[in-house]
Amino acid sequence: MKLQSLAAAAAVLTMGATFAAPSAHAQVIKVDGSSTVFPITEAVAEEFQIKKRGKVRVTVGISGTGGGFKKFCRGETDVQDASRPILTQEMEACKAAGIKYYELPVAYDALTVAVSPQNTWLTQITIEELKKMWEPAAQGKITRWNQVNPKWPNEPLVMFGAGSDSGTFDYFTEAVVGKAKSSRGDFTGSEDDNVLVQGIANNKNAIGYLPFAYYSPNSSRLKAVAIVGSSGKPVLPSLDNVTNGSYEPLSRPLFIYVSDAAAKRPEVKEFVEFYLNQGEPLIKEVRYLPLPPQAYQIATRHFHEGKVGTGFGGTPEVGLKVEELLAREAKL
Repeated sequence: MKLQSLAAAAAVLTMGATFAAPSAHAQVIKVDGSSTVFPITEAVAEEFQIKKRGKVRVTVGISGTGGGFKKFCRGETDVQDASRPILTQEMEACKAAGIKYYELPVAYDALTVAVSPQNTWLTQITIEELKKMWEPAAQGKITRWNQVNPKWPNEPLVMFGAGSDSGTFDYFTEAVVGKAKSSRGDFTGSEDDNVLVQGIANNKNAIGYLPFAYYSPNSSRLKAVAIVGSSGKPVLPSLDNVTNGSYEPLSRPLFIYVSDAAAKRPEVKEFVEFYLNQGEPLIKEVRYLPLPPQAYQIATRHFHEGKVGTGFGGTPEVGLKVEELLAREAKL
């Protein structure tokens, strides 16, 4: 599946000619949340609607993880796409509204730092250099490349990143700055990752971060930057490097959260089971890393047994490896 603009891609859900148009009496499943998880859910929704032959319509919004949780915890949506685990304040909002939920990990992402191919000086970057660029103290002060590293040119530093309602913003700032949502504000931010692709690709002085699924199909227009993590070695984003644990701290699990009340509806139950059991080839197709079969088995068992809740403590975490995620979910 080609990644179109998000607006165009969303339109495919209701306008595509590959499946029967939903009938006037079609059951509706409402999904919202992360733009990172959007390509996966969009692909699953397309295939599910083909299977249901117009009897079910799945709408997929892109409010960002934080914006989506606000809707989810008000009971406005059935399924929440999330590029990070649920946070304490979101747990409290859901609890106050009587919303119980299933936490279902679906894939892994290699969050990618990218520059324009016209950038001739940057092939690798340390977490310390990224922090020097992005920390709140840099606002209005670190405005040129050579201020970050004197080996880099005396050129304007043009920055692009996720919008503040995005789980990608939360994760990146936690991993790089050390505190979620702690960031300079003088950068171009957007929950639409295609805006970031355009901005970075068209300016040789630009740098930004975006999900791997948006970098990969645009790799001829963007240049990925190797990250020097705790190993001291530069590592490029790739699905293999996520699997072997060497791409850190910017690899992260992706989730869907399903309302317990919504899951009692047959069409939602069937959609979630389809997502967990049939989603793997679609996850690969949109350039994310499927989880080991054991992860989907655990998630499916929790869903069937009614195990609601989260395996996380409500605070941001970074660098969670695949095996650690499995251990968390198994103890839920």
